[in-house]
Amino acid sequence: MTEWFEYGYWGLFFASFLAATLLPFSSEAILSLFLFSGYDLTLTIVIASLGNWLGGMLSYYLGYLGKWEWIEKFLRIKKTKAERIQEYLKDKGGALAFFAFLPFIGDLIPLGLGLLRSKVIWVALFMAAGKLCRYVVWAWLTMQALSA
Repeated sequence: MTEWFEYGYWGLFFASFLAATLLPFSSEAILSLFLFSGYDLTLTIVIASLGNWLGGMLSYYLGYLGKWEWIEKFLRIKKTKAERIQEYLKDKGGALAFFAFLPFIGDLIPLGLGLLRSKVIWVALFMAAGKLCRYVVWAWLTMQALSA
């Protein structure tokens, strides 16, 4: 995890991006490492949110393309699992993108919304809001731990 730290804010950005797409690890831990090391609170939250949001939008785009070989190869999501999520999301709309930060199912939500061809503007806005809220709460918890 410290290898991300060596690249400064770029490391945080790419770690957050990859955490939303390919790699099963916690970008929150990296965010905490940056805050413990004295990096700027606001800039750290913004960069982590932006990277994670762009990673989620990549998942949406892969779903929108609907190329199962890419989805299975890059996101490691089986077609049957994605179809179940797609069926669940069918009537929910882009507002569910807010919950793309959730563990386990969060990476499937943008993919399913892409498969459903949900309106990209709503997916992008709700997903950005959800990811920002998650990092704000995590940063607050980290700062509380620092001050204890």
